[in-house]
Amino acid sequence: MQNKILSHAQIQHKVKRIAYQIYEANVEEKEIIIAGIEGGGLKFAKKISKILEEITEATITLCTVSMDKKNPLHSGVTTSIPQEAYSNKSVVLIDDVLNSGSTLIYGVHHFLKVPLRQLKTAVLVNRNHKKFPVKADYKGISLSTSLQEHIEVDFKPNNDVVYLN
Repeated sequence: MQNKILSHAQIQHKVKRIAYQIYEANVEEKEIIIAGIEGGGLKFAKKISKILEEITEATITLCTVSMDKKNPLHSGVTTSIPQEAYSNKSVVLIDDVLNSGSTLIYGVHHFLKVPLRQLKTAVLVNRNHKKFPVKADYKGISLSTSLQEHIEVDFKPNNDVVYLN
């Protein structure tokens, strides 16, 4: 059974709010790196980037973060832009759902290999089941769910939705 948690309109509101929070934290920056974790995180990052491009004169650079989410240690983490492109910049690492925290922690670890101005994290849904000491600096919604429940984020044109299964 699917239980709708967030409607399309609610998701658009949360995207806009998070984009403004990112802008406020980076108002002096000339460039902001928006790093979306491949899959739902990248789709969410693209939505945030689009709003940021409308509200700031800073250059918004979208970066794809790739990893094997089931085994990030085995495959490692790669980015679509070289380290020099985000070195000494403000980076926001984005995923759609924060479950155990493993995806975000390995993503954070990857970016910390070079000096950064700042590194923040953003998620649409924070489930509060973390195994790792990572938090979302920006979050759309926090849910206390059971471990048996599953969050499904479905990004479709003009019909984004989040379900609890």
